[in-house]
Amino acid sequence: QVQLVESGGGLVQPGGSLRLSCTASGFTFSRFAMSWYRQAPGKERELVARITSAGGVTNFADSVKGRFTISRDNAQNTVYLQMNSLKPEDTAVYYCNARSDGIYYTANVFDYWGQGTQVTVSS
Repeated sequence: QVQLVESGGGLVQPGGSLRLSCTASGFTFSRFAMSWYRQAPGKERELVARITSAGGVTNFADSVKGRFTISRDNAQNTVYLQMNSLKPEDTAVYYCNARSDGIYYTANVFDYWGQGTQVTVSS
């Protein structure tokens, strides 16, 4: 059974920091690219950050570049999102996503989502 369990969300003041974690089970974590998405009320879900299966390449939305970092520990089946200098506009539900790496899975694409964790930035 595939599971992605996010944790670390909460209420933080502007300028503060949070670290989100997503722990995976039920699939070969090291063969999946991992991403964080977010969705604010009334807005579409957007990609925040992505890291490749081996962790060698990362990508970020322009709105979070220089403030957020993404990392992974393949031994612990966990991906992290370190969020610094948080702004009110970062308020959203943050979702963890796993997408199969085409190098290992050539015939099918596997795409999994976590249940989300709320991040609220407010004074």
